[in-house]
Amino acid sequence: MYAVIKTGGKQYKVAVGDEIFVEKLEGEAGDTITFDEVLAVGDDNGIKAGSDVAAKVTGEVVKQGKNKKIVVLKYKAKKGYRRKNGHRQPYTRVRITGIA
Repeated sequence: MYAVIKTGGKQYKVAVGDEIFVEKLEGEAGDTITFDEVLAVGDDNGIKAGSDVAAKVTGEVVKQGKNKKIVVLKYKAKKGYRRKNGHRQPYTRVRITGIA
């Protein structure tokens, strides 16, 4: 069984036991989170999507942290001009515990 959930402006296909990285959510490690915005649910009987879906996905916060650093470099040859900017997006690592 799997579900398609929407959080942080993105869609994720999840199943029980999966770990996903989502935009930062409130909560500490060990807290339970419920995703109410379920777009589709699929199982052996087929797929239900749209207004037919009345499901909730629960997960457990594994870790709060930062993602890989994105580096933007500017460089002009033979001019001594170099600039480096970086950015780390905060994320939350969530383990999916149930689809109901």
